Amino acid sequence: MKINFKNKYFRMGFTAFLTIAASLLFYYFLFHGTTIKKGILSFAKILLPVFIGLILGYLMTPILNWLEEKVLNPIFNKLKIKESGKRKSKVRGIGILLTELFVFALIYILIHMMMAQIIPSIQSIVENFDTYINNFFLSISKLASDNPDVQNFVYENFGIDLISGAFVSEAGTTTNINLVSELTSWVTNKVVPSAGNFIVTLSNRLIGFFSSIINVFVGIILSIYVLSNKEKFAGQAKKIAYAVFEKDTANLVISNFRFTHRTFIGFISGKILDSLIIGIICMIVTSIIGTPYPALVSVIIGVTNIIPFFGPFIGAVPCAILVLIVDLANPLNCLYFIIFIIILQQFDGNILGPKILGESTGLSGFWVIFAITVFGRLFGVLGMVI
Repeated sequence: MKINFKNKYFRMGFTAFLTIAASLLFYYFLFHGTTIKKGILSFAKILLPVFIGLILGYLMTPILNWLEEKVLNPIFNKLKIKESGKRKSKVRGIGILLTELFVFALIYILIHMMMAQIIPSIQSIVENFDTYINNFFLSISKLASDNPDVQNFVYENFGIDLISGAFVSEAGTTTNINLVSELTSWVTNKVVPSAGNFIVTLSNRLIGFFSSIINVFVGIILSIYVLSNKEKFAGQAKKIAYAVFEKDTANLVISNFRFTHRTFIGFISGKILDSLIIGIICMIVTSIIGTPYPALVSVIIGVTNIIPFFGPFIGAVPCAILVLIVDLANPLNCLYFIIFIIILQQFDGNILGPKILGESTGLSGFWVIFAITVFGRLFGVLGMVI
């Protein structure tokens, strides 16, 4: 029997079916959202290498386009090699190779430069950690002795004598607080008995790490396929749009995707350049004013600056705490650092950022904050960036 899709009753029945199915899906999503989320995350985990490949290919496309238009095609024209399918294949192959080499060389150089500065800083923090903590408690004791009201409040509510570093129990016995001995006792009584669980957890982490490396490796291979067939994929996407939607709607969808592509590529490339400049300025100034571990602080400030609005605060707060703990003898250094970060962010937000980015997103501040909040809760720091 031939089905007449234009029949009025068939359309009514099909519409009713879709309405009921949508209602059931909405009910299940409303009351079983956790199960749906787990299923989506499991499916996304399986497709993670594909996502990595698509993202890498997408982000490397502007580099490949520039190499083909500005470097490779002019060279082939000077060599008087005529336009042909064979020439396009050679240009594309050389372009992909140069793009991959350029990106990984750039990543290697940046990581090498950062590690050369960051690793000694972290080693120094670990080696002097007990000194920093002791200085921290000494400063608290001095603060309590200079402010009796604070000392009395803590003693009355928590039973801790900040000046002498003692804990007074309800029975009236006094026990001296010694951070090193407390940590030793904690390690002996808590950490050592749970060493087996720690080893299991560490093994799982290592397996996850190697699994991530494999995903990235597969993603890199897939990115090569994406770059080599990007025009074909774009053409297929357009065919799908015209097959699913009416012509005017399909044109609107394609136009919006093109606008989104231009906006995102312009924003992400400009933001990376902006954050790199901010990190370099931070490195120079913190070295001049004597901030502890300027390389580590500058990397944190530069990386978190990629996140709009919240990024400066996410990076500045832990850095300020680090500077304060490390250099308690000179608390003014922390104050100078905070003042500098405020000035730097004002410079970035009012001068450098607009010069590089312009009105790249076209969104009001409200929707930017809304998007950062929602995606940050869903996907963490990566969601904030997206």
